[in-house]
Amino acid sequence: MSSIEDRSADQRLALRSAATKLHQEFEGIFGTETIERFLATSYDQFAGSARVATFLPLLAERFARQRLTALARVEGKASDGLPTVLFLCVHNAGRSQMALGWFNHLASGRAVAWSGGSEPGKEVNPSAVLAMAEIGIDIAQEFPKPWTDEIVQAADVVITMGCGDACPLFPGTRYADWELADPAGQDVEAVRPIRDEIERRVRHLLDSLGVAPAR
Repeated sequence: MSSIEDRSADQRLALRSAATKLHQEFEGIFGTETIERFLATSYDQFAGSARVATFLPLLAERFARQRLTALARVEGKASDGLPTVLFLCVHNAGRSQMALGWFNHLASGRAVAWSGGSEPGKEVNPSAVLAMAEIGIDIAQEFPKPWTDEIVQAADVVITMGCGDACPLFPGTRYADWELADPAGQDVEAVRPIRDEIERRVRHLLDSLGVAPAR
């Protein structure tokens, strides 16, 4: 089983710091073994991507936090009561990242959104980043990540975008498939209409959740 101790000295130091933060956040909810296991396995999810090697401990901390939050909800140990949506596509680099950006912008903290991919890419699509920046939404700090069982099970709604049979199905979860053009390999001009269609759909989704989209 993967553990923090399997890393280099610098990585161990960074991961120990991340583990301390997570212990403080999840005190009384999860024990040391669970927190460190999730942190180590989250690290492994990104270890093969050279582009993010410098930021691996930070990415592992962010992803482990998301997974632990989801697990706490699934197990009934903690919940903020906010509706939660998961956006899934293949590479978690374009459509699902733009949807996440729109959702967070329009929900303004009154609902929660996550995103993931069946085959996560190495970086968020630069054209998607630029297209979103044009309308004042920054997704440059996001990163492609996989979905995990606890994240899918914790979602009230799962929106799929072209991942087909690879998208996970769990009983009791509301699913919807959005047929959208794939922005992979497209320039900003081609991505803009995809961005705008995603905005329309996210606004409709928020309405269905009883969350009035921010102006």
